[in-house]
Amino acid sequence: MESWNERVAAVWDDDAVSDAERIDRIDALARERADGDARALFERAGARDSAGVEVEAEALYRRALDAGLDDEHRPQAVIQLASTLRNLGKVDESLELLRAERERGGPLADAASAFYALTLVTLGKSREAAAIALEALAPHLPRYTRSVTAYARELVDPPR
Repeated sequence: MESWNERVAAVWDDDAVSDAERIDRIDALARERADGDARALFERAGARDSAGVEVEAEALYRRALDAGLDDEHRPQAVIQLASTLRNLGKVDESLELLRAERERGGPLADAASAFYALTLVTLGKSREAAAIALEALAPHLPRYTRSVTAYARELVDPPR
């Protein structure tokens, strides 16, 4: 028998389901868990976020974070909530959540940087956004890491 996590993953992997079907299937799986279960709330939020139902997603992400997500899903929830907030026009809160997640580090720090850069673009700060994106990319380059990092810094702090 498949575990709950495997069944959730199968719903996300099924490209044939509509947004509404995905929400229904995730909600059904969430009902198998205790009321207020952080992971179930997170999956419900993600299904709505993916379907463009951001207002409902925001509330569910906040509940999931308040309920105490594990170290794997907490950063995902923060990034996804911040992206949802940006889409809802709550750009300052989005930026603050992403800044803190970037500073926290961890395996999703570069993902947080990507969404941080998108949020900066929303604020009309394209140079700063490019600098953040390049700084996140630089360590992954096979060459030119030092040069790209330096150029990224120059975008926001030009030499005098």
